[in-house]
Amino acid sequence: MDWLARLESPQNALAVLTAMITPAVLISACGALIFSTSSRLGRVVDRVRALSEKFETLAKHPEADDMAADRRQLVFQQLDRQTSRSRLIQRAMVAFYTALGIFVATSVAIAVIAAVALSLTWVAVVLGVVGALFMFYGSVLLVIESRMAMGAIASEMDFVWKVSKRYAAGELDEARGGPATWLGKKIG
Repeated sequence: MDWLARLESPQNALAVLTAMITPAVLISACGALIFSTSSRLGRVVDRVRALSEKFETLAKHPEADDMAADRRQLVFQQLDRQTSRSRLIQRAMVAFYTALGIFVATSVAIAVIAAVALSLTWVAVVLGVVGALFMFYGSVLLVIESRMAMGAIASEMDFVWKVSKRYAAGELDEARGGPATWLGKKIG
């Protein structure tokens, strides 16, 4: 009954509820990260489907395009990047789900420790720190994934530039100033 008396104290009850708020905020943050990461994964899946359709068209009619070999190489590179991105996103999601579970466990541990054994408060602190480390790890994975996405876009834009130089080089130079421009002003 001693533990019940401790919980019934307004100061102790307020301290326990206050301590439980921090994991709740982190649980909410994990939820937001899981949602945005799921959206990223959906975009990767959509991109892979589009690349697959493009590859199928190239495989059926390679003679229709004199740059078919270059296009095929670009599609393979893009598929490779998308595969790596999806793996990073999947690891990030595992990290965020793990952090979410740990933060829920932290919140439960705070309540149980307050009710049963005040000498075990370190358990809640350790759980909170481990959860935060998983969130950090997931965030690092998403930074790496975003850099990969930018690399994929850059290689696609390089290819588009190569195609446009082949088919409309003079028109592009006249219309946009060519590749050597800075804020719309021709360099050199």
